[in-house]
Amino acid sequence: MENKIEMFSNYPDVVSLEDMRVMLGSRNKKLGRTTAYKLLQERKIFSKKVAREYKIPKQSIIDYLLNTTK
Repeated sequence: MENKIEMFSNYPDVVSLEDMRVMLGSRNKKLGRTTAYKLLQERKIFSKKVAREYKIPKQSIIDYLLNTTK
């Protein structure tokens, strides 16, 4: 049986940039906007841009944190 890690279970499967900033921040602080954009532009976290908004799979953020990106 596979051991499944459940992180960010209170977030939808696809999150916004603002959600990602909160998820990667610490306690009451958000991750900086410039740093968040840099993670997406350097493709360290997978995302798709739809119209003018980034759509980020929650699993991409988890993979980034666990350092298991492909």
